[in-house]
Amino acid sequence: MKKSLLVILVLAAAFSLGAQEFIIANGAEPASLDPSLMTDTTSSNINLALNEGLMVYDPRTSKGIPGLAESYTTSPDGKVVTFKIRKAFWSDGTPVKAQDFVYGWLRTLAPDTASDYAYMLGMVVKGADAYNAGKGKAEDVGVKALNDQTFEVTLVGPAAYFVDMTCHQAFNPLPKWTIEQYGNQWTKPGNYVGTGPYNLKEWKPQDYILVEKNPKYWDAKNVKIKSIKYLASDNSTTNYKMYKAGAVDWQSGITLDLIDEIVLRKDYQVSARFGTYYLSFNDSMAPFNNVNVRKAFSAAIDKKTLVDKVLKGGQIPTDQFCPPMAGYTPQKGVGFDPAAAKKYLAAAGYPDGKGFPPLTYVYNTNEGHKKIAEYLQQQLKINLGIDITLQNMEWNSFLSMRAKHDYLFARHGWIGDYLDPNTMLDLFVTGGGNNDERCPGQG
Repeated sequence: MKKSLLVILVLAAAFSLGAQEFIIANGAEPASLDPSLMTDTTSSNINLALNEGLMVYDPRTSKGIPGLAESYTTSPDGKVVTFKIRKAFWSDGTPVKAQDFVYGWLRTLAPDTASDYAYMLGMVVKGADAYNAGKGKAEDVGVKALNDQTFEVTLVGPAAYFVDMTCHQAFNPLPKWTIEQYGNQWTKPGNYVGTGPYNLKEWKPQDYILVEKNPKYWDAKNVKIKSIKYLASDNSTTNYKMYKAGAVDWQSGITLDLIDEIVLRKDYQVSARFGTYYLSFNDSMAPFNNVNVRKAFSAAIDKKTLVDKVLKGGQIPTDQFCPPMAGYTPQKGVGFDPAAAKKYLAAAGYPDGKGFPPLTYVYNTNEGHKKIAEYLQQQLKINLGIDITLQNMEWNSFLSMRAKHDYLFARHGWIGDYLDPNTMLDLFVTGGGNNDERCPGQG
């Protein structure tokens, strides 16, 4: 069950720029505010306020535009990219230097950091993969500060998408002096030092994170909102009640039970997001190590009815993992076909579901995920004769379970980190930090 171009349903109140506080219902408690360790969108949303990298996302095109890099040049063979760092300061007033990028990238790559996103640097930066795997040295990684304002990166080969990749938090510079002083407590209020438009003011776990405008930010004159409060609330019904009461200015994701009412509101907005919602099979374990079982499940789910009758938010059903885009046509997948699904399951040794082992489908706390899980449960029973149990988990526990591959069958979703098919397909890199399914993959 997949739907590419993940649709974001948003309620946004009219808000006067320059006003006091903008309140966002951000979803679950963020897993981390350490750019080397964060993997979820809840954390990444806050990172966009606290930190800036070489490039930043253009909100109109999703391509990279200059951030801390004032400009860059690429060698004729495409293997060396040199960034000129603009005059900018960390939130504590320390000048931003090219050395901060060298330190940040090497820290993310260091095996002891255990960054899930280290593989992303390893894919493109010379020597990075070997260092991350413990088979190479830090000094052999292709990152170099030519001087305080010039950062040079040597790639494993030409990569047209590399510059856009540097928008992602895994490529952020990091404050060595702060991390060395506070250790894993450096992300706490009072300790945190960033390069972004906002400073970390308060963090009350399971309640909210408050950020305030950073006067040291290089483009502070164009930061119009004084503070942003990110509420740790993953109950969309509660969030909607707060929105209607004026206690929330922005709610991303809405309760499906009220969607027929909400779509009539003038402040309801829909926009496509570069991502895919999908079912995750741990294909290193039975029964999903059998390709016919995976095909049977894929063919048994009527994705169009799910979108039209259950979700009703304009999502796009598809049988491909990666959304199509300019210059890329995705491979055709397994479509909805109940008769074929039964044949696949029989070929796997489970005719009409007989003898199929007990199976639990795991999803994280969210009313939309619950609706999808219940629909999935119904479809598998009707079309394959398989009974599954549903299990709900709190977000951070769910992330931990997924990272440990401690599941058979779970909900998943992926939002692209840069606008290129590679950002979706690299989930299947063998040993990659985000290859949660343990697919044998490409490498």
